[in-house]
Amino acid sequence: MDPLDQILAELRALGDSARAEREKRYLKSDLRHLGVPVPAIRKVAVRAAAGRSREQTLDLALGLWREPVHELRMVAVEVLIRNWTLLKARDLPIVERMIRESHTWAYVDFLAIKVVGALVWRYPRLATTLDLWPGDENLWIRRTALLALILRIRIGDGDLTRLSEYGDLLIEEREFFIRKALGWVLRELSKKDPAWVTAWVRDRTTRISGVTLREAVRHLPAQDREALLAAYRS
Repeated sequence: MDPLDQILAELRALGDSARAEREKRYLKSDLRHLGVPVPAIRKVAVRAAAGRSREQTLDLALGLWREPVHELRMVAVEVLIRNWTLLKARDLPIVERMIRESHTWAYVDFLAIKVVGALVWRYPRLATTLDLWPGDENLWIRRTALLALILRIRIGDGDLTRLSEYGDLLIEEREFFIRKALGWVLRELSKKDPAWVTAWVRDRTTRISGVTLREAVRHLPAQDREALLAAYRS
């Protein structure tokens, strides 16, 4: 059986129509939904990704991505995540195209952190491409520029220069998903370097949005958190 047909058959067997309707409404999706829980989708993806070469991984992921079915696109994302070590720097445009076609955080966030972030970490020269993304007209590409920084933050090697630069470029964004992403990245860094986050936010309390601020201060020491919130309110 064709791999795509096999994966679709597995997903259909795991689907639930009521869940499908709920997810479709929640994501405001134009795609077909089968109603498969994310853990089950990941199990299907693990089997699908196993033993594949780089070329086979990309072919499968792109084949799945072309289908207008939410769960198939989720498997496509997970296949790239499972086999990210096979990807080369020249594969970033493929991932970028997927992000541009996503229209939802449900695919973008995983691609941004676990694929783009991993590729930029492995191939530092790709950071020059990432530097262009905060100014992109596509909001999901702008969101990716921020979220791609999270991987290095989590392993204790955060690129604080880029975080500060991207943050200053995007801090006055009107888009909720950008405001939330900036807060999310600052929140992740606050677990490793609360002093840096406190100082960065303190210098920008007149420009930062409430959405970003509430995320950024969530894990800061209580005294610093309250001081920043008070400065923002005043």
